[in-house]
Amino acid sequence: MLLALMLCYGGFTALCLSMDRHHTDLLGQKPSARRRHGMKIAGWILLALSLWAAVSKTGWSLGLVEWSAVLMLSALVLVLLLPYRPRLALSLAGLSLLASPVAALAQQ
Repeated sequence: MLLALMLCYGGFTALCLSMDRHHTDLLGQKPSARRRHGMKIAGWILLALSLWAAVSKTGWSLGLVEWSAVLMLSALVLVLLLPYRPRLALSLAGLSLLASPVAALAQQ
């Protein structure tokens, strides 16, 4: 479940960075059209990978329930961090994506 959580948080952060307002707030510049499109694709791929991580561990019946919980938790953390600690939100996304291979190895 930790792997799914980290991938969800990274995916939501990538989708957040694909919006002009949040990209400007977090990185200080407007994204190019190519970067915006790349962030959207990366975000959806990470969310799909998180679904795979949740379902592969516990099966479809419980995996979808866990994935729903992980989606809500990661979105809540991101929404609460963005207005008050935007740099921490960005750092947590980078850290979660760097640590996700370790969590993938630990899951097996």
